[in-house]
Amino acid sequence: MAAAIASSLIRQKRQAREREKSNACKCVNSPSKSKGSCDKNKLNVFSRVKLFGSKKRRRRRPEPQLKGIVTKLYSRQGYHLQLQADGTIDGTKEEDSSYKKKPQTKLSMFNSTQQTLDSAHEAALFNLIPVGLRVVAIQGVQTKLYLAMNSEGYLYTSEHFTPECKFKESVFENYYVTYSSMIYRQQQSGRGWYLGLNKEGEIMKGNHVKKNKPAAHFLPKPLKVAMYKEPSLHDLTEFSRSGSGTPTKSRSVSGVLNGGKSMSQNEST
Repeated sequence: MAAAIASSLIRQKRQAREREKSNACKCVNSPSKSKGSCDKNKLNVFSRVKLFGSKKRRRRRPEPQLKGIVTKLYSRQGYHLQLQADGTIDGTKEEDSSYKKKPQTKLSMFNSTQQTLDSAHEAALFNLIPVGLRVVAIQGVQTKLYLAMNSEGYLYTSEHFTPECKFKESVFENYYVTYSSMIYRQQQSGRGWYLGLNKEGEIMKGNHVKKNKPAAHFLPKPLKVAMYKEPSLHDLTEFSRSGSGTPTKSRSVSGVLNGGKSMSQNEST
């Protein structure tokens, strides 16, 4: 009985092997069919690879987001710092701006006055963008220009974010804040060069501003928190410099020396 079962099993295995051989011979005899099936398999594989690759390419890493604030900067001298549309940097006593309303007809008075106030209001608004530990970039909301300080202490505006646009933010007494250049300071004493307004609301040279004087003290008045893209840092050598180190048109279209106003002979702090 056992011998009969064993012989039947051997016979079944032999038949199975013969079937496999006959199937292989059929494939060899009809290459077109096998080629078609192989091509289909290849197409399926390639389509899967393409789909997978396209999905991979579409997945872009989110750009780094920096949490900053839209704010006004109130000087201890009694002025709001403002950056006007022509690139002039100065202070204004008004809450919104020093722009004056023009007499108009009743029909157009509301719209034009509203537009004037909106543009004036934006001139005193700044984006404070954190670009390092206690380091900020100060950008005008209206003009999108960066405040910068050159190697002679002059404040100017720049379309491009450079190392001269970096300011160290330090909290002084009574919650006032000072903004000093990150790359320039007095060589002998090491004293910083600060952003400052004098008693007339005019911008001062950074090397004439002392951190313990009201000229250097600003009180941020945050209006809202905003998310910013990390600004691309441009090297100073990418832009031409004049012999005196003052900003040129190639460095900033709206680049203006000392905030766009001539230096006062008597710069009071």
